[in-house]
Amino acid sequence: MEFINKNPALLLVDIQKAFLDKDYPGKKRNNNDAELICGKILEKWRELNLKIIHVRHSSVNPCSMLHESKPGFEFNDHVKPIKNELVLTKKVNSAFIGTGLNEILRKSKIKTLVIIGMTTNHCISTTVRMSGNLGYETYLISDSTACYNTLGLDGNEIDCEIIYKASIASLKDEFAKIINSDELLKLMI
Repeated sequence: MEFINKNPALLLVDIQKAFLDKDYPGKKRNNNDAELICGKILEKWRELNLKIIHVRHSSVNPCSMLHESKPGFEFNDHVKPIKNELVLTKKVNSAFIGTGLNEILRKSKIKTLVIIGMTTNHCISTTVRMSGNLGYETYLISDSTACYNTLGLDGNEIDCEIIYKASIASLKDEFAKIINSDELLKLMI
């Protein structure tokens, strides 16, 4: 109950259909249940009537699966926004840039942010870092996010699980508290 008294906001970042596409760049991904876990967390937030903010990425590249003209731009079915839930659209990695998010949180007197979504080493990492730097008590839910294989500078593929672990470790304690969804849901009793 102590956690709920902090009036935490749930920030759902880029949980869009493009990340389900088998042809998404990088192809191999870890944590295929991330969106399902995000949906369970969202369900609990709705049940407790806490602040929910959906953020989606709108690529400026018309060939991107995240361009507004593509089916991948749509929200994943597990986390579709409902009436009265705020939806922000961004064009860069951070959910704070070009969206008015910081002002929205300040006006709502939100000081605690729980961040979930895609992908760990891109928009999640950038948003978590900014959240921590802006002074929010930030929680990243580790099993609510995922990575894809990535090409290294040497042209060799780096496994998604290595990227995921390194990304989470880089955020731990300095920018956010890292907990899993079970730990989060226990905090909300």
